[in-house]
Amino acid sequence: MDGKKMYDIGKELFSTPAYPGDPVPGKTPYYEIEKGDDCNLTVLTMGSHNGTHLDAPKHFCAGKHGVDKIPLEKCMGVCRVAESAGTVRAEDMERMLADGTKKLLVKGDILLTPEAAAVCARAELDLIGVEDQTVGNPETQKEIHRILLGAEIVIVEGLVLKEVPQGEYFLAAQPMKMADLDGSPVRPVLIEI
Repeated sequence: MDGKKMYDIGKELFSTPAYPGDPVPGKTPYYEIEKGDDCNLTVLTMGSHNGTHLDAPKHFCAGKHGVDKIPLEKCMGVCRVAESAGTVRAEDMERMLADGTKKLLVKGDILLTPEAAAVCARAELDLIGVEDQTVGNPETQKEIHRILLGAEIVIVEGLVLKEVPQGEYFLAAQPMKMADLDGSPVRPVLIEI
């Protein structure tokens, strides 16, 4: 793209540990050239939240829509990468969003609080992305997901931002087009702007 640096910020699916209790992804050959078949074809088994993935409102909110109804403009466009560590409280989130950011990727090992999620909802964020396999912790993740997804904020989990400097980028993190699913794998990419 005209000399602009591109960052592949997704994890490899099969080598990424599944979230505790979630199905482990697998692949089974169905057709194999080596066995005389005309082509190779593989059967995939996986959960909708394995690896780097996107959460749809249906994931934690009854009666809400799946990934196929997420407007693509929420998953694509200018985003900000901000670095943090530890607990992200309301005032931390307010600082990260002070410039009017609508898509935010948080680099670092963080714990989002419900109060920080509420700041995202009030700011009408399009998307928030984290490096962990989930937002929150076992005690808070249900509440945090409901706040974010209830406000139609796309959640991307399992990002790899180690090599990405803080700043603004163009993000492409579209879900697969699968009717009424609660989540979808993504291969997100950042491009320098």
